[in-house]
Amino acid sequence: MQKSKTLKYLTQLAGVALLSAISFSASAQSKSIRMIVAFPPGGPVDFVARSISETLGKELGQTVIVENKPGANGIIAAEYTIKSPPDGSVIWFTSAGAVAINPGLYPKLPYNPLIDLAPISLVSRNDELLVVNPANAATGPRDFVDNAMKQRTTMASSGMGSVPHLAAALLGDATKAQLVDVPYKGAAPAITDVMAGHVDAFFGDVPGLINNIRAGKLKPVAMASDNRHPLLPDVKTFKEIGIEGVDSDNWYALFTAKDTPAAEITRMNQAVVRTLNTESVKKRLLDSGTLPASSTPEQLRELLKKDSDKWARVIREKNIKPD
Repeated sequence: MQKSKTLKYLTQLAGVALLSAISFSASAQSKSIRMIVAFPPGGPVDFVARSISETLGKELGQTVIVENKPGANGIIAAEYTIKSPPDGSVIWFTSAGAVAINPGLYPKLPYNPLIDLAPISLVSRNDELLVVNPANAATGPRDFVDNAMKQRTTMASSGMGSVPHLAAALLGDATKAQLVDVPYKGAAPAITDVMAGHVDAFFGDVPGLINNIRAGKLKPVAMASDNRHPLLPDVKTFKEIGIEGVDSDNWYALFTAKDTPAAEITRMNQAVVRTLNTESVKKRLLDSGTLPASSTPEQLRELLKKDSDKWARVIREKNIKPD
């Protein structure tokens, strides 16, 4: 009789423990997720973050709140993410710069992306597009390069060590053209001066340029990528005319704090994949000029390592210093 009571008591305890575990798990997943963006509202990175946040939240069964933490070239957002609890409650949506360029640009960077962050998934690719003022004589990559070989050509950039700056450096190396960097504090003033004819050309992400191209204020000249862009099918790539080594992709991706459980990383990764395969999300991103592109965490880590090495080499060889 006593043995039967003991067994019943242990069974009840086990049931309570199981219910508690289920309750804890449900509670953890019901908490909102903060998606940190290292740029102010309204820019291309913020646009993509907000374009995926609602659907991603539905796929996760949690509310995803976009929170902007701009400043210090992404360092503020990076440190905030790194110091957050390793439970997936804080995720960082970033462009390539803060994770793949900063390590080579800042000698005393307070974080190491390959060590201090856990990759979740690539979200989109943003190959660089070379644009000029509509009055510029260049109609394609060959014209532009031939002209730049004959005369000094000014290249606006969104700052020292930015993707536009480094893309122009790669083009200069590949062609030996006379390209002169003119750094601005951000892409907006750089684009404005190209449209005004004060500077000759600019490399930029398609999403940040497409509206001005549609309005006839900028002329697209060439893609620094393997393939042509679906919104600009008539614009050739540099590779098509035999110029190699100019490919520049300012990709966007999601990371979280290191030591986040593998099961949680997998859960979030699968939710990102489903989100990017949702037709409404895919159409919104493609119409803006960004190319949806998910990955496994391992593939994102490999991409980060490859691009970190690539940009560090360019920064070192050109002796580029941050603003």
